[in-house]
Amino acid sequence: MAKKQIPFKKTFIPIADQIVSMRNDFPEFIAEWGKGVVVWTGELQPTSLSKNYTVRIVYSLGMDRPDVTVLSPKLVNKNDESIPHVYPGNKLCLFRPKKKEWTKEKLISKTIVPWVSLWLYYYELWIATGEWLGGGEHPTKKKGRKYF
Repeated sequence: MAKKQIPFKKTFIPIADQIVSMRNDFPEFIAEWGKGVVVWTGELQPTSLSKNYTVRIVYSLGMDRPDVTVLSPKLVNKNDESIPHVYPGNKLCLFRPKKKEWTKEKLISKTIVPWVSLWLYYYELWIATGEWLGGGEHPTKKKGRKYF
């Protein structure tokens, strides 16, 4: 009697597939990878009137989510206020992890990169108006928990 085959459930997109997708969708981003970690560096301009921002995206399958940092220009605090929607180290808060808005089954080029551009757009509006117009939840450190 033959063994019953259990279908393989893919629970993540392999790093190589993420790299190919980024290369296709954002060829201007430079990828460096090795030992299961990929680092992309590239420029985004949220609108034609916006600055060009150099961003770095770091990802490995061992991470809960990609880490996204703006390398330049440096993010500034308006009137000594904390920059909204950032984690320690000014890593961008792009989605609500507990709501599973991003999972390892999603392409970074189709989700994270557009969300970074949108975050930068709302950041520029925050600098201009003093109000975060992008909605969402600000990440806060709660007693005994990381974020959210």
